[in-house]
Amino acid sequence: MRPQHVLIPAALVSLVAASAFSEETDRYRLEKSANGYVRMDTQTGAMSICEERSGQLVCKMAADERAAFQDEIDRLQNSVKALDQRVVKLENSLAARFESTLPSEEDFNKTMSYMERFLRSFMGIVKDMEKDSGEDGARPNSQKT
Repeated sequence: MRPQHVLIPAALVSLVAASAFSEETDRYRLEKSANGYVRMDTQTGAMSICEERSGQLVCKMAADERAAFQDEIDRLQNSVKALDQRVVKLENSLAARFESTLPSEEDFNKTMSYMERFLRSFMGIVKDMEKDSGEDGARPNSQKT
C-alpha cells in the first residue's frame, strides 16, 4: 500500500476534526463581570453566569432563561398528562366497543339451537326425498354436477 493512500485520508480527517474543534471553541465567549464571568453561547444567544469554585468554573443559567425553560417544561408536562388521559380514554372506549359487539352466552346458545333445528329439519327433508325416490324403484342419480 502506498503511503499516499494513508496520508491523504488522515490529513482530511484531521482537517475536519480541527475545523469542528475550532467551531466548538469559538461557540462560547467569556466576559469578566463583577461577580465572576458571563458565558454567552454565540450560536443560540443563551447566557450563563459563571463563578470560579475550587479551581473550576461553575456556570448557571441566567434567571430569565431558567424561567423560560421552566415554562417549557411545565407546558410539556401538561401535554404529556393530556396525552396520557386521552390514551386511557381511547383504550377504555375500544374495550367497551369490542365487548358490546360480542354476543352474550345466551345469544350464542340460542343461535346454535336455531342452527341445530335447521340442520335436523333439512336432513329430514333429504331422508324423505331418498325414501320417495326409493319407492318408485328409481335409484337416485349418484352423479353430481
